[in-house]
Amino acid sequence: MKTHKNLYQEIISLKNLILAWKKARKGKTRKDYVVNFEKELGRNIKVLHEELKNYIYFPKPMQTFILRDPKTRKISKSDFRDRIVHHALCNIIEPIFDKTFIYDNCANRKGKGSLFALKRFDFFKRKVTYNPSKEAYCFKADIKHYFKEINQNILLEIIERKINCKETTQLIINIVGGGKKFDNKGMPLGNLTSQFFANLYLNELDKFVKHKLRAKYYIRYVDDFVLLHKSKEQLVKWKNDIEFFLKEKLNLELHKDKSKIISLLKGVDFVGFRNFYHFRLLRKRNVRCINKKIDLFHEGKISYEKMGEIFQGWNSYSKWANSYKLKKKLANKIFFSEI
Repeated sequence: MKTHKNLYQEIISLKNLILAWKKARKGKTRKDYVVNFEKELGRNIKVLHEELKNYIYFPKPMQTFILRDPKTRKISKSDFRDRIVHHALCNIIEPIFDKTFIYDNCANRKGKGSLFALKRFDFFKRKVTYNPSKEAYCFKADIKHYFKEINQNILLEIIERKINCKETTQLIINIVGGGKKFDNKGMPLGNLTSQFFANLYLNELDKFVKHKLRAKYYIRYVDDFVLLHKSKEQLVKWKNDIEFFLKEKLNLELHKDKSKIISLLKGVDFVGFRNFYHFRLLRKRNVRCINKKIDLFHEGKISYEKMGEIFQGWNSYSKWANSYKLKKKLANKIFFSEI
């Protein structure tokens, strides 16, 4: 296997740091922390470069907050200068690892995403059975507490198979492990590097499913994945094989309540939608969420302009489902005085 050496100087180069700054500020140009950093942009980039060059760079403590949407999750927010370093690192190492990813690894990759995963699911469900009246099945799985359970030592071993550069490895340890040798579990939710490394970690599962189990119809989106087959018995066997692999090789386990073998005729909950053979519906909790926002709007707790933004965003999401009547009903509920 080819390994890559001497990456560190490329990562910390001024050219790459400037590119990383442009990516880190995208969509956030009016934020105070971006404005303050850019007041002395040249100096701040130069200082960051010198710290990295002299091996004295150390990430600042992250801010944490609780997000309820609808799950309760602890989100960690890195300092803006640290986010620049995250982008600088990913600019260089992401293309190296992306070449090793399977085609149907859909999250956090250029040209992929949730819509791509939906289209692949539609394609696979028709491949697995040409006759929708005949039953076929889907093993829908979710990793239990995925980001909390990622083993840092195993992650480092995976990285070092391709990266043979001590300085780059130490930078990764500083970012993920807080400067200590990887000996803990978990990565903070919210960082660009966490998203990338989480994707890389389960690349081991992807290769096992595709090359060892030789499963054709497999899609993964972060820690959610689906396997389709006409035989329920085959999926049961694969489920057992996958559970064993995850436990033995990656120190992970499936979420028992969210990992099931389901008939395609009954619909599969995947990447935000309930996917049936001939149609697609929104998740019930997403409908409840937009209804709650509308109620808050009528109570005067959300402005007209803000409600318009919320509904526009929700409408962009819901257009991928069979939801014409629902959208019309909700639009009337919001803007009944104008309709």
